Amino acid sequence: MAKHVLRVVAVVYVMLLLVLPVALIVWRTFGDGLGPFAEALTSPSALHAFKVTVVVAGWAVLANTVFGVGAALLLVRHEFPGKRLLGAFIDLPMAVSPVVVGLALILVYGRFAPLGGLLESWGIQVIFSTPGMVLATVFVSLPLVVRAVVPVLEELGDEQEQAAHTLGASRVQTFVRITLPGIRWALGYGVVLCLARSLGEYGAVAVVSGRLVDQTQTMTLFVEERFQNFDQPAAFAAATALALIAVVTLLLTKLLRPKDRSDGN
Repeated sequence: MAKHVLRVVAVVYVMLLLVLPVALIVWRTFGDGLGPFAEALTSPSALHAFKVTVVVAGWAVLANTVFGVGAALLLVRHEFPGKRLLGAFIDLPMAVSPVVVGLALILVYGRFAPLGGLLESWGIQVIFSTPGMVLATVFVSLPLVVRAVVPVLEELGDEQEQAAHTLGASRVQTFVRITLPGIRWALGYGVVLCLARSLGEYGAVAVVSGRLVDQTQTMTLFVEERFQNFDQPAAFAAATALALIAVVTLLLTKLLRPKDRSDGN
């Protein structure tokens, strides 16, 4: 009896919290057919917001992939003073509010900050431009690749890598031929999670971007701006597009996770 009650409570909870709101957005989006949906997503502002989103997410995923693999190798394969502290710093974005992250970036890279002022004197604007949005997105998605790769590296061990070094392989050859194939599914899983987090980021990007329409506006900021300006068809269309991307991302993570586990067996 208790099992059935818990099942009903879980289903109702998920329905009210997740399924019903998303379903209502989809229903409002396609209530008048596909025409308004396509028209809203092909407007110049929507296309520009989508382009900015892809650029910011792409750079963030690239940076976190390179950093994530390197940090995972450092944490698993090496012992050094401050190792636990580094691990704690990597997990820090999971505990800090994205709005705080955005404010911190402004204090460091803003026009009136020492570092930000120096960069602007060199012609590099960080805040209220794409670099600041990339930095904010990199920060909030920082742990995802690292925490996906670390457990797999720990399970693989370093016996094969040591054997390759003994046979004369360089570090690059060892990584490409042994380490990378062993972590490929975990790396793919972490990259997909990082991409999903980057595409859906709002708080930190909203602070550092300035929300400039047709300049520093991502899709999430586009949804808010259109809704506040009573352009509900465009807001619902963009929200539905983001929801569809989230569904595809979820399917990819489900496809990658079993392979990750099977490789570790």
